[in-house]
Amino acid sequence: MFRYWLLIIITIVFTSCGSTSKEKINVVGPENNDLVQWLEGEGFALAFHSDISSALEVMENEASLLVLSGDYPHKRVAIPEDFFTVTKEKNIKFYLEFPEDFEGLESNGEVMKTRLERAVVVSDQFGTKLSPMKILGINDCHVISSEVSDPLLVVAKVAGLDSAVYGLEGVPAYPLLFKKDQGFVGLSKLSGFAKGRFGPEAHWKVMWSHIITELTGNKSFSFDSWPRLLEPSFSATAELDREDKMNSVKNGVDWFEKGKFYIAKDWKDYWLKYQGDGTNPIGPPVPANYPVGDGSEGLLEGHSSNIFYDGSQQYRYWIRADVQGEAAYALAAAANLLEEPAYNVPAENLIAFLFRENLRGGPRSEPDSAAFGLIGWSNTHPYVYYGDDNARAILGVVGAMAHMGKEDWNEEMVEAILANFRTTGIYGFRSNRLNNTNLHNLGWKHYWNQETINPAPHFESWMWAIYLWLYDKTGYEPLLTKAKTAIEITMDNYPEEWLWTNGIQQERARMILPLAWLVKVEDTPEHREWLDRIVSKLLENQVESGAIREELGGEDKGRYGRTSSNQEYGLHEAPLIFENGDPIADMLYTSNFAFFSLNEAAHATNNPEYFAALEKLSDFMTRIQVKSEAIKDLDGAWFRAFDYDRWEYWASNADAGWGAWGTLTGWTQSWIVATQVLVLQDKSYWELTSKSSISDTFDEKSSLMLEEYK
Repeated sequence: MFRYWLLIIITIVFTSCGSTSKEKINVVGPENNDLVQWLEGEGFALAFHSDISSALEVMENEASLLVLSGDYPHKRVAIPEDFFTVTKEKNIKFYLEFPEDFEGLESNGEVMKTRLERAVVVSDQFGTKLSPMKILGINDCHVISSEVSDPLLVVAKVAGLDSAVYGLEGVPAYPLLFKKDQGFVGLSKLSGFAKGRFGPEAHWKVMWSHIITELTGNKSFSFDSWPRLLEPSFSATAELDREDKMNSVKNGVDWFEKGKFYIAKDWKDYWLKYQGDGTNPIGPPVPANYPVGDGSEGLLEGHSSNIFYDGSQQYRYWIRADVQGEAAYALAAAANLLEEPAYNVPAENLIAFLFRENLRGGPRSEPDSAAFGLIGWSNTHPYVYYGDDNARAILGVVGAMAHMGKEDWNEEMVEAILANFRTTGIYGFRSNRLNNTNLHNLGWKHYWNQETINPAPHFESWMWAIYLWLYDKTGYEPLLTKAKTAIEITMDNYPEEWLWTNGIQQERARMILPLAWLVKVEDTPEHREWLDRIVSKLLENQVESGAIREELGGEDKGRYGRTSSNQEYGLHEAPLIFENGDPIADMLYTSNFAFFSLNEAAHATNNPEYFAALEKLSDFMTRIQVKSEAIKDLDGAWFRAFDYDRWEYWASNADAGWGAWGTLTGWTQSWIVATQVLVLQDKSYWELTSKSSISDTFDEKSSLMLEEYK
């Protein structure tokens, strides 16, 4: 009797296992294809064939067939003349991609290469999870130009985060996927979704689930084997320890070398070729066989947001002054924390480069010049001066000196601060940008006496913080007076009159630093209230994972608001979101600077709520750092954008210069790394730099640069 029941149980088990197994799919194409990897993980039995004809010959009726591109985008897939006849006769369900022209395909034979275009759903066949006008990101898409009467997907340049908010209005739309007979035809390579880093993953999963269900009848998918070329270092809920954050710091500064961002003399001609005049300094990655520099020739800016079909990204071949100072700070901070003095070598070289090159050369080094002491924007635009860029370069160099225990560049730092200060108006505002022509025509005293009011923290506020910092070291009252005046005017105008750039959140993030340091020099109830007003509003958008959600400000005050039409997508700077509530964090303009500023605010006030928010943000930054075995020049980086709901690198890529997948060795990478060091050391920048002897040279420089205004 026992044997009888045992046999019944075994039969039931094996019958059950057999009922959940996936059926066979025939494949013509490379075995390492992304779609193939996923299907193998889902349990499908895949039968590979060397060519389409032999596959059709041996396949049974009602079988499933995938014809996948193996030489995309260089060569389209050749298909036999009888392909559609045989598949129809044998009722073979198929997916065919990037084919050569066939009878019934109205094509001119051209293959178009896209950049800003994305795939858009134009059919209700995918169900409610992928309804019409939903967007699927497809990078560097090479699509066959054709006429299709009823496509499922099209490629078009459309505005929006997840959906084409303006429909397809005003832009051409090219068919991408359509149904033919009992199969599907893709007019580009859609199966390379991992290699091409398509997003968002959820949309592509719905699309492929639909196609595979139509081909096989199977409706159950786990997605446990969904392939990726890169991913966040940790999940949203992963437990982190101190070692994880130490590794994050190390990976963050090692990335400079991995990406070959340190320029070497050997390939100076190479990077200069792609830099051009600085208006579009974009080119391919630094070749793998090129040597890595040591910082003495400068540091490149980072990656452009353009992703190629193979997952690699273009580089930004540009040297910015702020990047050199910021990266030096991150390297020196890492050297201090990790007890790795080798990182101080490129840190010192970058600072020396900053002052050796024309970033502080020409009129900027001539005491009689109105531009004396200012730091040029970039090596292509040394005659342009942004106050916020000068501020970050100064903070970077001062922070690097403190970590290294050096005072070598105090004289240049005083000159830089006073150069900005003497071109600051009576109310403490400088305006967004100055240039040599106006400076030399008008003289610096013109700016000293101007009545400019510019409540734009992105451009103004960190220089106020530096004035407060230098006031603390020197006691020079005008530094305090001008900073306080500007801060008070700005707070009186919050929020209605604030001028925002890519969002109101970034303005709040920038404003926290001068407010925190104002509390350090004058700890009054009013100053604490100002600080708490801005910090509290910023933290209203901090979610459980620690991410800070982006937010647009009033329509009439934004320099770059939401994209106003499909035609405008990608033409100028832009936010990562389309509307408030979109679950996107920005590591270029907001979260990076909020991280640094919030640390200063927490230490200035000892507010436990600030410390708790800081710790959450520290965890978030650690978790979302890029991890990639396949793309070494991205391993250890932070992208500008992160979708914290999906836990994926996704956002609107409308920004013309610094899009969703851009990296920046300065603004993004350096402030995250350097602040992580402060958090791990339980220290503020104010405390770190408290022993600076910068005042030793102040009297001499102020007498020279401020004359009777001293």
